[in-house]
Amino acid sequence: METLTYLPFALRPTWNKGRIVGQKRPRKPKHVWAIRVRLELAENHHDPALFNMASLAGEGIDDD
Repeated sequence: METLTYLPFALRPTWNKGRIVGQKRPRKPKHVWAIRVRLELAENHHDPALFNMASLAGEGIDDD
């Protein structure tokens, strides 16, 4: 079994060095519908419900 070595915070390399960070572009409607179709074809009712909740939260729509 391998032992994990702990590196102090200051010595660890950053996980996002060289990556683009910040706000991402919104998904296009055709991409959203493609994701929804694939989730529904998988016949799992939990995942599409979570995706719908997340997409509504991302649009700023409240269920109040």
